Amino acid sequence: MEPALIALIVIAVLVAFVLAKSVTIVPQAQAKVVERLGRYSRTLSPGLALLVPFVDRVRATIDLREQVISFPPQPVITADNLQVGIDTVVYFQVTDPRLAVYGIANYITGMEQLTTTTLRNVVGGLNLEGALTGRDGINSQLRTVLDGTTGPWGLRVARVEIKAIDPPPSIQDSMEKQMRADRDKRAVILTAEGQRQSAITTAEGQKAASILSAEGKKQAAILDAEAERQSRILRAEGERAALFLQAQGQAKSIETVFQAIHDGKPDQGLLAYQYLQTLPKIAQGDANKMWIVPSEFSKALEGLSKLGGGDDGEGQRSWLDVDASSGAQGASQAPASSLDTSNWFDSNLPPAAEQPEAKISLSSIADAAGETAPQIPKPPPLSQVKQDVQESGPAADPRNRSADDDPLELPPG
Repeated sequence: MEPALIALIVIAVLVAFVLAKSVTIVPQAQAKVVERLGRYSRTLSPGLALLVPFVDRVRATIDLREQVISFPPQPVITADNLQVGIDTVVYFQVTDPRLAVYGIANYITGMEQLTTTTLRNVVGGLNLEGALTGRDGINSQLRTVLDGTTGPWGLRVARVEIKAIDPPPSIQDSMEKQMRADRDKRAVILTAEGQRQSAITTAEGQKAASILSAEGKKQAAILDAEAERQSRILRAEGERAALFLQAQGQAKSIETVFQAIHDGKPDQGLLAYQYLQTLPKIAQGDANKMWIVPSEFSKALEGLSKLGGGDDGEGQRSWLDVDASSGAQGASQAPASSLDTSNWFDSNLPPAAEQPEAKISLSSIADAAGETAPQIPKPPPLSQVKQDVQESGPAADPRNRSADDDPLELPPG
């Protein structure tokens, strides 16, 4: 190979090396600290940058993104002389690459030591219970101290989190027992509270049921009393109407008998016969021990003997002897009197349903039962009663009327 070619190759390699030394590329979210002849020159931002070969030198490349560092558990003594292990997590970001390079030799190690000492100072003033429950306060205090201290290092502490607090095993066992006892206590309290609420609810239900039962019994008693009252009223009305009708019937019967006696013109013999028929009724009864014969009994017998044709009345006809012809003639001459029954069933009383108290009671019963009031049967019309009397009266018998006689007619009611 010729010497000129070799020299050309050497010159080309030297030019390439110089170009490589004079050009550098900075990635995004990074920064490079450049020194010129051993002194800080400038900080290169992301992109393409030119350097003076053999004069400028890149001292360090700094990551500008937020970084996370997890420190191992650190032994910390609490205010109640218990040693616990606490591991922390620190979130920070480099804000000034020059201070991060020249402000501290190793900012990660410095931050770790600073976090440990600050954590011991903060947790040393708290007991175990306060350390376990006051993590937010510890985090805020650590962040404040670290951010104020790492400012000259070109760092910004975003936040500090306590990842775990590990007490000694004996303390953990005691805490578990305490927690178990506390949970058992709360379970017993909740069980008692549930039983109490159940008893209260049951008592309330029984109370409501008793009230409803009493209300139902009250309403039933009221309805029973109302029904009994209406029943008594209606029964009394019926008995009153029956007694009135019975009294009317007896009065009509007495009037008819009395009229028949007057029409028959009875004499002393008939009265004596009736007197003899009444005497046996006087002796009736289990309590009668003695029967005194009236003084006029003998006189009645003498009169009856004379009327019957006895010794003192020889040749005298008895009042019981009646000629057939005269009897038939007397029967034919007797006027056929008709019995007026038009007002027998007229009680002159308003129906029970038209009584004021019956109307009120029946309406109240209908409202309570949700049904219509029972209808009281009305008496048959007077025309039907007249027809029944005509069909069943004495005039209905053909033996008691002649061919020219008309059927029995009742006067208009």
